[in-house]
Order: sequence, then structure tokens, then C-alpha cells
Amino acid sequence: MKSIGKQPRLGRGAGVLLPVSSLPSRFGIGTFGREAYRFVDFLQAAGQRYWQVLPLGPTSYGDSPYQSFSAFAGNPYFIDLETLVQEGLLMQDEADAPDWGADPADVDYAKIYQYRFPVLRRAFARSRHRTGKAYQTFCIENRAWLEEYSLYMAVKTHFEAHEWLKWPEELRTAQPDVLEKYRKNLQEDIDFWKFCQFKFFTQWYKLKAYANARGIRIIGDLPIYVSLDSADVWLHPDLFQLDKKRCPTAVAGVPPDNFSATGQLWGNPLYDWDAMERDGFAWWKKRMAFSAQIYDVVRIDHFIGIVRYYAIPYGDATAENGVWRRGPGAALVNAIRSVMGESKVIAEDLGCVVPEVEELRDAAGYPGMKVLEFAFDSGSANTNLPCHYEKNCVVYGGTHDNETLVGFFRHQPRASLHFACDYLHVHKKKHLPAACIRAAYASTADTAVLQLQDWLGLGNEARINFPSTIGSNWRWRLLPGQLTDALSTRMHDFCELYARLPAVQQIGAAAAEDSKA
Repeated sequence: MKSIGKQPRLGRGAGVLLPVSSLPSRFGIGTFGREAYRFVDFLQAAGQRYWQVLPLGPTSYGDSPYQSFSAFAGNPYFIDLETLVQEGLLMQDEADAPDWGADPADVDYAKIYQYRFPVLRRAFARSRHRTGKAYQTFCIENRAWLEEYSLYMAVKTHFEAHEWLKWPEELRTAQPDVLEKYRKNLQEDIDFWKFCQFKFFTQWYKLKAYANARGIRIIGDLPIYVSLDSADVWLHPDLFQLDKKRCPTAVAGVPPDNFSATGQLWGNPLYDWDAMERDGFAWWKKRMAFSAQIYDVVRIDHFIGIVRYYAIPYGDATAENGVWRRGPGAALVNAIRSVMGESKVIAEDLGCVVPEVEELRDAAGYPGMKVLEFAFDSGSANTNLPCHYEKNCVVYGGTHDNETLVGFFRHQPRASLHFACDYLHVHKKKHLPAACIRAAYASTADTAVLQLQDWLGLGNEARINFPSTIGSNWRWRLLPGQLTDALSTRMHDFCELYARLPAVQQIGAAAAEDSKA
């Protein structure tokens, strides 16, 4: 396979998986405000190298960050209102007045959707951003996606949030003269959506710089597919498998598995890989170059779809009748590698893995993933057991799609529990979650990433997502006061014990030991 070179390894370290939405805040959902900076400080004190977040894009029906209105835009919910108050764009009572939800441990998306945008529009009305150099530079540098997304959102708002497939025919098919008419008629609303993106990325880049300066690298999450209800599909139909009416001919998902007996029907339109390859994967290059700019490491969700993808007939109620088709493979990976610069990639290679997936992953030098919750159900040959790890991988207790460790071990079959206790050298089921954390850190895997809920010992009340369900996901939030000095000390001690401290802290720890001697 022709390749432009392997990606360097991540190096030994540890990280925490916590969605931005799960941060504490007074405004109903986590933001890029003071609690985000406090979390970075906590990670530094805890000896961590990475903060892994979920996708940051604007969410649609179902609130999933994996179904976004744009492959490039940021979620306006994460714009910190307190910062806008400090900038003089909001009055404090305007930020505080809405009912952001009664439970600080839960995101009430219905209320966020109802109140967030009216508050942001007040800030927009007071802002003089359009005359500022920073805003003008932002618009120029991001013109390729910003113009499309802002027009899309303005039109969508005009049509009471209906998906673009339900818009008038001449607009649905994006006739140039019709688009120009809507640009003129909706110019003020288009400017509002640009303003939101300007504020989002201004705040995000400031937070990322703060984290990087303290040795914390951001692992971003890139859904392999984009939402059907998105600016990308509306304005680039030639890149997707659509019919003459611009409806999908097939959609994405995975076959029946441990998560669902009928498979997972994601519903995303599938790429026309032949069309993408003809122009050198230009859209993917833009997407990955942008991701490399906003993250330090990019986790490509459903990496196996690059080698082969599951196509489900459009309109089917389940994923049971799908078929496997060949993906672009090395051609796309080489295109991605050409634009990543210093940023790196993690391959989410979970699921129906075939040898070709492993070969492509290894040829690119991408670390794959291991999940300890998958390790104890099939004996000592299970490749998720730490005894089988190679260094170039990332080990998780569980991901956002899984139970917490406490919740997981509460209901496992007796045989699995017995094997886990033997393997992890514990005698009681209640000790298994902590033993998993220790096993992850002690393993040869370069990187160990744990959900914060697992460090806190929380049950499934703190689970992020239940695959193949809708309505109760992406809601859990960290409570103020849960990040304690005792917890950061414990995490730091694990990093020091298992050689996962950042280099500067490793030197400091060695010097401290020398001084004791």
C-alpha cells in the first residue's frame, strides 16, 4: 500500500473523557466558561495529558453530537454567557432570567433550545463585531463553510426548523438565483449565525490555548458521517449517495450487535466515495485540516467505515437488511495524512473489524482502541484484555456509548464476574471498577482514557448515551464540588506510579525522590 509515512505515536500518558456539555454551569449546560478552565487546572494537577471531548458541532433533534447541522460549525450552546456579560453584550439579569432547568446534574435540552437563542440574539444586537478586524479575519478564513452554514441556519429558522428536504422545491435543490434571494432577505439572520460562530471559536481557541499551555492536549471526536439535515448535504449533494429527488438511496448504521438485536440505524447519508476520490477527497481534506486546527488529536469515529461500510436501504425501520460495501481505504487515509500537520489521529476501530481495517490502521500508524468492559466475556484470548495490548493503542474503561464501570459490573453474568475477579486479582465484585482503572494505567497501552464518572465511582445514572435510543441521552452533568483535591491526588499518584505523567512532571517527581534520598 502506498503511504506518505506513519504517524508518530502519542507517547505514554493518560486522559479523561468528559463532554463539554457535562461541565457545571449556571446556564443549564456546560460552556467554555470558568468551570472549563477549572477543569483544565484539575487535569493538570491530576497529572493528565489529555482531555477528550465529544463532537462540538450544533445538535439537532435528539441532541446527539453525532448528528450535527454542520461538519464544521460549533454548538452555540457552549458559548459562555458570563463572558458575554463581561464583554458588555448581556446584562447579568438577561443571562440569569431564563429557566435553564431545575436539576444541576441534568441538561434540559428543551429549555436550552427555547431560551438560549433569544439570549444570544440580545448579545448580537448589542455587538459591534462586524466592524472589528478579528471578526472580519474570522469570516475570511472560514468563508468556505461559514457562508453555507449561516445561510442554512437562517433558512431553516425561516421555515420553522424543518429539515431542508421539506423546503420548497427550488430552495431544496439550491437553485443559485433562489439562494441569492434568500441571502438578501435573510441577511440579518445570516449575520446572527456568523456572530454565534465567531463567539464560539473565539472562546474555544482561548480555552484550548489555556489547556495547551498547561500541558493538556485536546482529543476531539470526529463522526465519520454527517447528518442528512445539514448544510453539507444540502449544498453538496454530489458528494453523497442521493437519488434525483435528493433523498438518500441508502443510509449508515451497523448490523445487529451487543448493543441492539436489530442493529443500529443511524440514518446518515452515505458518501459517494467515487465522486470524492475524483477530486482528491477535497471535502475530507478541508474537514480534517479544520479538525487539526481545533484539536490536538482527532478520534475518527467508526474508522472501519473507511475500509468497508454498512448500507441500509433508505426507509427501513431497522438495520437488519443492510449490506457491506467497500470504502476508499488507503486513498482516503493518505489524503487525511497530507493535511494533519502536527495533529494526530486515533482510529475508533470497534465493531465488525476485518483484517483490512487492522492493516490500514497499522500502515498509517494510528493507535486503535481497547475497551475493558469488552474484555471479560470470552476467556483469556479476548484481545481487549491488557495482556494482549501493543503499545500503540488507547485503552478505555468504557466509552460514552457504554455503561459506567460501576453500572457495568452490577449486572454481569457470574462467569464473567468470576473471570474478571481472577484476572484483576480482586475478591469482591465491588472492587472491579477500581481494579479496571488500575489495569488500564498499568497496561502497556500508550494512552489510558477514563470517563470522569468512573473516577467518581458513579453508576449508570451518570451514563452519557444508550445507543439506539433517543430522548434521555447526552444529559449527565458534573456537579460543583465533585472535583476534589483528594481525587486529583489519587489520579496523579496513578500517573506517577505507572509512568504516565507528562515529561515535566516526571522530571519533577524524579527530582523529589532524589532530594529525599
